[in-house]
Amino acid sequence: MEIRHKATVLWADFFKLKMPQIRAFHMSWFAFFLCFFAWFGIAPLMTVVREDLNLTQSQIGWSIIASVAITVLARLFIGWLCDRIGPRLAYTWLLILGSLPVMSIGLATNAWTFILARLLIGMIGAAFVVTQYHTSIMFAPNIIGTANATSAGWGNLGGGVTQCAMPVVFATMVGVFGLGTAWGWRVSMLLAGLVCLLTGIAYLFITQDTPEGNFKALRAAGKLPPRAENQHDFIDTCKDYRVWALFLVYGSCFGIELTINNVLALYFADYFDYFRQMDTGTALRTAGMVAALFGLMNLFARTLGGALGDRFGAHWGLRGRVMFLFMVLFCEGLALMFFSQMNVLLLAIPSLILFSLFVQMAEGATFSIVPFINKNSLGSVSGIVGAGGNAGAVAAGFLFQGTLLWPTALLILGGTVTLCSFFAFGVTFSPEAEKQARQEHAQALSRQKQATLQAA
Repeated sequence: MEIRHKATVLWADFFKLKMPQIRAFHMSWFAFFLCFFAWFGIAPLMTVVREDLNLTQSQIGWSIIASVAITVLARLFIGWLCDRIGPRLAYTWLLILGSLPVMSIGLATNAWTFILARLLIGMIGAAFVVTQYHTSIMFAPNIIGTANATSAGWGNLGGGVTQCAMPVVFATMVGVFGLGTAWGWRVSMLLAGLVCLLTGIAYLFITQDTPEGNFKALRAAGKLPPRAENQHDFIDTCKDYRVWALFLVYGSCFGIELTINNVLALYFADYFDYFRQMDTGTALRTAGMVAALFGLMNLFARTLGGALGDRFGAHWGLRGRVMFLFMVLFCEGLALMFFSQMNVLLLAIPSLILFSLFVQMAEGATFSIVPFINKNSLGSVSGIVGAGGNAGAVAAGFLFQGTLLWPTALLILGGTVTLCSFFAFGVTFSPEAEKQARQEHAQALSRQKQATLQAA
């Protein structure tokens, strides 16, 4: 589908909230931030939850797998749904329904009810697909990689913020309100879910589907194809080998990020002497703050990946975007293997930051390519590729489910990512697609120049 009036700049119009493109950008990244915060809000509290529910190492491993498993199906479904009803309604319902298991995880009384709650919470991870869909139809090709990467990166930032924020919320519940540890972590998650619910309601009234209006009105005016055509588009998307190549690629970057978000605080607490010498509360807060460094790199690293993807695309076309993706994914694998061998905290922290830089740049680079695969089925493509991230996390989670030492598991993951980087070469484009992309890029630059002259 062709959407008109896409924004050709982001930073110059960053605070122009009267523009539907800018409102969609800010609401989508903020909604994803909250979803990510709630999705992994329990991870930095796992030392407390482990004691409260008497969880074994195997049960913790299953909870890690559960937290990302259902998201595979949720992302496939939400991508298809975006093509049918638009991102505005899709996000609204996802936030409202997804908030329910977040708030109700506090009802868990044993390992299996806790695992079930984490499984259901994973549904809100589908927010990523809606975020990428909404920014993709709001921004032009010259800036689309930057817009997609920034909205997703700032959303992923929730995974870093929650590592240090949730222990503080928990400490407040226990120290200020005197709830006790068992009630403290439960009420903390209740608050996280409540904020998601309120944001879902706000999304309905603040945003619109496209720069021209909502899907329902555009279909009534004949400016969008009817819903019935989406089913055929989805089937065609599933037959495209490039989509599955990106599925594997995204599993090797975002899937790894999800896994690291789940295990990092516990990894530091269990495998570094510095934390083992502390009491439980201090170790919880300190390990969470160190683990937060990984997610906080999303503040700029994913944007950098998307922006460089745009830059490579401007100089070398769609093939340039693919080559950049391969380079950062290959470096990600090497950096993860390096981090896995660090057992001194002063060496582990800088290697973690380097690894995080490449992970998030690879994610940004991936979704600087996705909008060019199939414009008529953008939601389906985004959903399948996004689901690859969670499929990768599920596969990686099994390494942490058994008795394998976690540093060894990380080393295996690093080697796997390095090998999977070569799947990027499976993403190819026809000469006609390359020509069309260059024309659209030139047109976007022309509109940008005209807008600048008019503003002057």
